[in-house]
Amino acid sequence: MVKISKRLRRIMPDWLFAKSHDATTKTEHGDPDHLDLAQESLEALIEDPRVPESVRESLEQDYQEVQAMLDRLEHGHIHIAVFGRVSVGKSALLNALLGEQRFSTSPLHGETTRAERGQWQEYESGGVFLIDTPGINEVDGEAREQLAREVAGRSDLVLFVVDSDLTETEVQALKEIAALHRPIILVLNKADRYSTAEQETLLASLKRHTRGIVEENNVVTASADPAERLVIRVDEAGNEDEEWRRPPVNVSQVKERLWDILQAEGQTLAALNASLFASDLSDKVGERILQARRELGQKLIRKYCATKGVAVALNPVPVADLVAAAVVDVSMIVHLSKLYNLPLTRNEAGDLVKTIGGQMALLMGTIWAVHFISSALKLGSWGLSSLVTGGAQGAVAYYSTWIVGQAAERYLAQGKSWGEGGPKLVVREILDSLDRDSILKQAREDIRLRLQRGT
Repeated sequence: MVKISKRLRRIMPDWLFAKSHDATTKTEHGDPDHLDLAQESLEALIEDPRVPESVRESLEQDYQEVQAMLDRLEHGHIHIAVFGRVSVGKSALLNALLGEQRFSTSPLHGETTRAERGQWQEYESGGVFLIDTPGINEVDGEAREQLAREVAGRSDLVLFVVDSDLTETEVQALKEIAALHRPIILVLNKADRYSTAEQETLLASLKRHTRGIVEENNVVTASADPAERLVIRVDEAGNEDEEWRRPPVNVSQVKERLWDILQAEGQTLAALNASLFASDLSDKVGERILQARRELGQKLIRKYCATKGVAVALNPVPVADLVAAAVVDVSMIVHLSKLYNLPLTRNEAGDLVKTIGGQMALLMGTIWAVHFISSALKLGSWGLSSLVTGGAQGAVAYYSTWIVGQAAERYLAQGKSWGEGGPKLVVREILDSLDRDSILKQAREDIRLRLQRGT
């Protein structure tokens, strides 16, 4: 069954989550309503009002693909992409299936430079489209290779064409397509070049190398564009006559396997592909929203850090400034929780501050000791001395709030969860990832600017 990520679950409306879950479950069991459910899931993804416009714009191409999939589902269309190295006969195979010269073929590498498609009228529904793609190993053709992979990822079924035993490039490409959960038919093209014994040896090798990637009954042979052969005829008088003949095209195994799959599960493949794509896009949407929230969250945290640093630096009362600092941390977490659409009460935020603070005390006790010492020094220090000690303590307060903010943001980004390692591991990871000197330097600069502005 298609799995929906926790991040996706958090940003999906409950009714859409239920429909997506039902659609993927029923699709696997062949429920007749799976196409309708897949359509509803895609429509809900497009129309979800909670997706920011900036996220939609950054994923515009993906949203266009969702609309194209909706059109395909509505008309019952199925897309089959051909995939493989250059010059293995991909275009020739599609031409042979179509019964016409729809796609260009050439002895030169890289003849196919963009994805093209043709309608396979031979299949009874007339809604099957064959898609040609560029070769995956074209020299200086990284863009073409990326295009080929994207087309294969959007298709309902892939014809992977080879003309010999598998290369490392082909094995890797097969694994990448299989990871997209697309059915694969592996076609040994140009089979006319090999004797019957050689074909059997090659097929055995292909099945062995693709075990667990391609089903054995999906490994077939084809002769899409047989090469001419010199035929010598000898008459009754013993005279020899030479003639070049082209053997007949033979793609019967490919047709039969395609027919079997399309008859048994053609529409199910389309619905499952649509659900997979919707799930992938939803994850992308979730990641972009999370990224946007994190960017805003970092600005928010820095603002509260500076506020707390100034408050602590200017407060002449020892220890009391620590109480005020805790209030700032609680306010920051409440604000962060609203940003992540997971609102917390002030009591809940206070408990979170205590949890994070407790782990910080265990992992960075020295810093907290400096924090209290600096506070105590204020009791007998006024004027310049007070500003010096207060500024030092303010920087430490800034640093501690930065850690609290990072830990709280991690907690919220994971759906109000610390994860398997708990808060101690999260705080430790944050401490290990921070450059304390850099943050303290930034703290002093932020506090100085705030004091100059009188805020």
